[in-house]
Amino acid sequence: MATKRSNPYSNFNFIVEADGIGEIGAFSEVSGLDSENTPIEYREGMDAVNAPRKLPGIEKYSNVSLKRGITGSLAMWEWRRQVRDASATAPPSKTVRVKLVNENHDVGAPAMTWVLHGAWPTKITGPSLNAKGNDIAIEQVDLVVERLDIE
Repeated sequence: MATKRSNPYSNFNFIVEADGIGEIGAFSEVSGLDSENTPIEYREGMDAVNAPRKLPGIEKYSNVSLKRGITGSLAMWEWRRQVRDASATAPPSKTVRVKLVNENHDVGAPAMTWVLHGAWPTKITGPSLNAKGNDIAIEQVDLVVERLDIE
């Protein structure tokens, strides 16, 4: 349940969970929590105003990108394999929750939760490996989302 307060929450305390998997892992970045309606312009011949009305059209959701350092967990790769190996029917989708945690790290009472319905991994990008560097090996998972809600 979202809690109203004067000071904004920090964006670095969050966890990601999926039905059937539980806590997927510690991600360093989540992006694409977007929802939009494409406007439909409509005008009748008898309209007095010489401008079209704008009505809400189809609702669209961006792919949600999750980035994390590689930890050896194969949960996302296994889910991606299930999608890849699925028959012509619908892919094995899940409900995914992105929970923004407060400063007390109270996972049981998140500050806000984004619920991704009908989510499934459309793409996994492995790390860029470089023997000259000292960066963390980062993988990225892109989830297709059928609906986005907030709890």
